[in-house]
Amino acid sequence: MQQTENLNVAAFDLMPSPDEVKAHVPLDEPAARTVVEGRRTLEAILDRRDPRLFVVVGPCSIHDPVAGLDYARRLRALADEVSRTLYLVMRVYFEKPRTSLGWKGFINDPRMDDSFRIDEGMERARRFLLDVNALGLPAGTEALDPIAPQYYGDLVAWTAIGARTSESQTHREMSSGLSTPVGFKNGTDGDLEPAVNGIVSAASAHSFLGINDQGRSAVVRTRGNRYGHIVLRGGGGRPNYDTVSIALAEDALARAKLPRSVVVDCSHANSRKKPELQPLVLRDVVHQIREGNRSVVGLMLESFLEPGNQPIPPDLSKLRYGCSVTDACIGWDTTAEILRWADDVLRDVLPRRPAP
Repeated sequence: MQQTENLNVAAFDLMPSPDEVKAHVPLDEPAARTVVEGRRTLEAILDRRDPRLFVVVGPCSIHDPVAGLDYARRLRALADEVSRTLYLVMRVYFEKPRTSLGWKGFINDPRMDDSFRIDEGMERARRFLLDVNALGLPAGTEALDPIAPQYYGDLVAWTAIGARTSESQTHREMSSGLSTPVGFKNGTDGDLEPAVNGIVSAASAHSFLGINDQGRSAVVRTRGNRYGHIVLRGGGGRPNYDTVSIALAEDALARAKLPRSVVVDCSHANSRKKPELQPLVLRDVVHQIREGNRSVVGLMLESFLEPGNQPIPPDLSKLRYGCSVTDACIGWDTTAEILRWADDVLRDVLPRRPAP
């Protein structure tokens, strides 16, 4: 009989099950406390029981765990400084969606040499998350592969669904079962509808194919996730953090009978991928809050130790320490300055801010 399947598959390499990876890198009590506290705090902010803003801040992507932990230690100290006003969550992104080709992230290719040791990348990613949480710093990530959360979801406090996947039924179903609040980004063309529909869908129960902790195929049955919210990241050649754009987002959420909870991503199309514009976006949004905005509950910044970005060289020893290999970031000094400024400006504003 002629072969009719796997015609374009070169190999099936066995992957350790989630249980096996967790056995190698087990969740401990200090990390579990950080995760639970992080999720509860974010839920309280979204419910308006906590008046602070949350800020998801960190590298565009993790490629060097040593530099990543260096950044995490600095962010942990800064988090204490601004804790009266801002709740800091470290951006820990391991998976990079690609329009065509390019490095797909630390899990897919941890050695950055096209060896694609996903088994190694998954374990190292889990270990990095454990180390970040051990500092008392909650972590946020983007869920791209629908199987990956089974491997490290117990170490994540906040999840993003990206602009390219907010419209995906697979990612909406997955979000309905995640244990974290989930931010749905507007589409790459700036359209709000994919994100709004994603929030509605994720709030409902779903049944879909997935894997269990033993790595067996399973029908996953979810309860629904009521902590979905919209993330404005600009698109279609224009930003959408201005007062008119945020008002339109509020109206779209209200029409869908959803809480008016808005997060502004200061990067991507909102800064036209120019990192030096991210502080200007943040300052504009903070000004809107001072002037009476009640819907913005969070911000996102792409930030690393050094400003800018760099290509991945053939000789990895030539990589510049603490500099992004994907989107350009603001540097640490700018990050600390802008977050301290926001803390100072909003310190007396947020406690008196009425709910929308």
